[in-house]
Amino acid sequence: MSKAPREDIDESAIEVGHPKEWAVGIPGVMVSLKRGMEQMGPVRTVRTLRLLNQTQGYDCPGCAWPDPLGHRKPAEFCENGAKAVAEEATKRRVERDFFATHSLEELDSKTDYWLGQQGRLTEPMVRREGTSHYEPISWEDAFALVAEKLQALDSPDQAAFYTSGRTSNEAAFLYQLMVRAFGTNNLPDCSNMCHESSGAALSETIGIGKGSVTLEDIGKADLIVVVGQNPGTNHPRMLSALEEAKEGGAKIIAVNPLPEAGLMRFKNPQRPLKVFGEGTSLADEFCQIRLGGDLALFAAIGQLLLEADAVDHEFVEQYGHGFAEYAEHLRGLDWAAVERATGLELDQIRRVADLFARSERTIVCWAMGLTQHKHAVPTIREVMNVLLMRGMMGKPGAGACPVRGHSNVQGDRTMGVWEKMPDAFLDALEKRFEMPMPREHGFDTVDAIRAMNAGDVRVFFGVGGNFVAATPDTEATEKGLRDCDLTVQVSTKLNRSHAVAGRTALILPTLGRTERDRQEGGDQFVTVEDSMSMVHASRGRLAPASEQLRSEVAIVCGVARALFGAQHPIPWQRFEQDYDAIRDAIAAVVPGCADYNRRVRTKNGFVLPHPPRDSREFPTATGKANFTVNEFEAPSAPKGRLLLQTMRSHDQYNTTIYGLSDRYRGIENGRRVVFVNEKDLAELGLSNGEIVDLVSEWADGERRAERFRIVDYPTTEGCAAAYFPEANPLVPLESTAAASNTPTSKSIVVRLEPRN
Repeated sequence: MSKAPREDIDESAIEVGHPKEWAVGIPGVMVSLKRGMEQMGPVRTVRTLRLLNQTQGYDCPGCAWPDPLGHRKPAEFCENGAKAVAEEATKRRVERDFFATHSLEELDSKTDYWLGQQGRLTEPMVRREGTSHYEPISWEDAFALVAEKLQALDSPDQAAFYTSGRTSNEAAFLYQLMVRAFGTNNLPDCSNMCHESSGAALSETIGIGKGSVTLEDIGKADLIVVVGQNPGTNHPRMLSALEEAKEGGAKIIAVNPLPEAGLMRFKNPQRPLKVFGEGTSLADEFCQIRLGGDLALFAAIGQLLLEADAVDHEFVEQYGHGFAEYAEHLRGLDWAAVERATGLELDQIRRVADLFARSERTIVCWAMGLTQHKHAVPTIREVMNVLLMRGMMGKPGAGACPVRGHSNVQGDRTMGVWEKMPDAFLDALEKRFEMPMPREHGFDTVDAIRAMNAGDVRVFFGVGGNFVAATPDTEATEKGLRDCDLTVQVSTKLNRSHAVAGRTALILPTLGRTERDRQEGGDQFVTVEDSMSMVHASRGRLAPASEQLRSEVAIVCGVARALFGAQHPIPWQRFEQDYDAIRDAIAAVVPGCADYNRRVRTKNGFVLPHPPRDSREFPTATGKANFTVNEFEAPSAPKGRLLLQTMRSHDQYNTTIYGLSDRYRGIENGRRVVFVNEKDLAELGLSNGEIVDLVSEWADGERRAERFRIVDYPTTEGCAAAYFPEANPLVPLESTAAASNTPTSKSIVVRLEPRN
């Protein structure tokens, strides 16, 4: 094991090499073991990894990629899953002496990497108004403090309750129940910043805001299109599924502004002949698209399919609505504008359209590269137009696959963590608990930040995640939190959101997925929902990092008891003692969750209903699958400016920075880099290795992120990329996707300003 780093990142030590042309292989295995040994030691590493994603083990605290229903490999995890476990099961500890030594001001000066590497939080801490340090507080006093601040508000709507995807179904259900019993729907969550655009588009087109495919469908597909997604880093186990599909004869198209190693060639560490050989070449076509050009691409594909009469007329006539209007709109497509928006040659677009035309089973997968644009919702609707035109819904090996990020982010929404839950869900809550539920829609993430800055939200409560690092417009977010009367962070580890404290601030340490959860009713387990609507159990086995840790369920119930009193109609004490009681309530309230306790105890759990997938029924306003007319739109940058996207390093997951190695892109020992095409550098008069400030330009003024090293990189001309959260200060709070209010983190107009 190694100790937590004492020094922070030294960006002057950064090393820049050549990007890789393949992913995983022996380096992926070695890095997984190395990180485990550093954080956990050899015995604990073996003990934790052998239970990861196993039916009697615990769900990965990283991504939401589904597990196989049949045989599971002894190592059913990826490199980044192993890193996530090492971070959570680390033996490093952050105890009261740490907080006595490090002031809030000092913590505020540290990077997310340094903060996260210090280790697990061990006891509740409070920063009292006017003081410079956190100090210990008892659980009872912490709960009483939260209740006091909430009860002092003029209205329940002056509080916002944030949730990260790591929260279990049981904790999420109780959390939204507590918030609504308090009297507000202010339930912003991490979905607001990632797949909210997907949910909006899918709900409009097929009537349900979730993907329509299963893991088994991937292996049955003829054509898989991966758009705006980097599975080699963000969902590495997806590479195994793509490899199996490729070996079954599927064609794969990659659409992305950056060439990503994982979509070029994959060396499967589970297969010796592959890992030591050439590996598997995955992408048959790499469409290196301009940022935000995807709507134009899919409109062009649709027009070419119409031209070739590659339409499933039977499906369209029986299940579709609005096809004639959609087809008429495409006939006026401006092909010159398509070329400008996509940066692709028409010959390649025709080849791609031909693959769509010849495929009988097509899946389109996407992630943040589609969802974080001004026109994100129309773009995803255009993807759905193409799938529906070809009848790719409700049959094996075909459908829509928005690949969710954080584990259980989809489950949180299913359990009711949404500021706009439908009345039917609220009716069910009222019936079960015999108390009224608020009906006025609440704040999403962006609106919550706006409300904090306006003084309309005075208490912020966050369960999991790192709100400061995950959100846009960092300066505005930090100001909003610091202006709050109280901020509460329920966390496993230290992060930047603890350093950006309200006038009074609480840190409430919680159990991780890997840890045993023992309550008065005995050992408990929780449940999660993966990216493909499978609900299954997760059982922690390790001893907790501290005797003072409480589960998320216990923390929510403790706050609720202090807030509402012992005579409240919701049985908070019973819920804390026995999670089966929570699941019985879920069964009575949440659609598709009948007989929940029995079904989650089966080997693989159960799949939630999805009418378009299961029976070609579409619960839309028209009762059919809706084709839509989407006006052509693509972002652009003035001369001398670039379009910037934020993205992850290979050594991070969401806001958690595991290390300083983005080895697939050739970056080591640093993070403040900006990837720029060599032709753009020449036109801008800049050079590889030069240090620049990134300056975003918006109607309300400029935003600046300082001291980034230029890296000459083969990204699309006119486009640049940098890591988040370092580049988040550049994303204007008011720049959001129409219909979803998702920040436009993938299309920021910036200039590169040399340092003097």
